[in-house]
Amino acid sequence: MGEGAGKYIVRDYVNVSPDRIGVIIGNRGRVKREIEDRTGVKLIVDSSSSSVTIELDTSKSDFVNLLKAKNIIMAISYGFSPEKAFRLLDEDQILDIIDLTQYGDSKNSLARIKGRIIGERGKTRRIIEEYTGVYLSIYDNYVAIIGDYEHAVVARHAVQMLANGAQHRTVYNYLQRERRRLKRMEFELWRKPW
Repeated sequence: MGEGAGKYIVRDYVNVSPDRIGVIIGNRGRVKREIEDRTGVKLIVDSSSSSVTIELDTSKSDFVNLLKAKNIIMAISYGFSPEKAFRLLDEDQILDIIDLTQYGDSKNSLARIKGRIIGERGKTRRIIEEYTGVYLSIYDNYVAIIGDYEHAVVARHAVQMLANGAQHRTVYNYLQRERRRLKRMEFELWRKPW
C-alpha cells in the first residue's frame, strides 16, 4: 500500500446501517465533506454494500484522525445527528456502544428494555443526559453514548441498571450521587496547586 518513501495510505472500513448512509453523505455531500475537511481523511461511501472506506494519507494527516473519522461515522450509524457526532473530534470524548441483546433476545423484551431506557415521553433518557452531560442514542438494538470517559461510564451503568430491570427511582438516585461525586472530583482537581 505504500506510495513513495515515508508516505502510506492507510484504509479502514465501517459497515453502516443502510438507512443511515444518506445521513453520512448529507445534503449535497455536506456531512461527508465536513468529516473529510475536519479529519484530513478521504471517505468512499458505497451505498450498495452500506459501507464506508476511510483512507488516510500518512504524509498529510495523523493516524488519530482516521480513528476520529471512524468514530464519527459509527456514531452517525448508531443514530446520532452529525452535529452530535462531531463532538467526537474533541480529545476527551469517546463513543461507547451497548448491545441490548445481552439483556433480552426476543422482540418484546428488547422493546420493553428500550422503553425503560427512553422513559415516558423521553423522560429517562433526558435525565441520564442532563445528569451526565452525555448524548444518548437508542437505535435498533443498541444504546450509543457520546461523552467524556467518566460521565460515559456513569451513563453506561445507568443504562445497564435499567436494562437489568432496576426501578427508575433507583437509577435516578444513582445518577444524583454520581453527579455529586464527579462535581467534587472536578472541584478538587481545579483547586489542586500545580
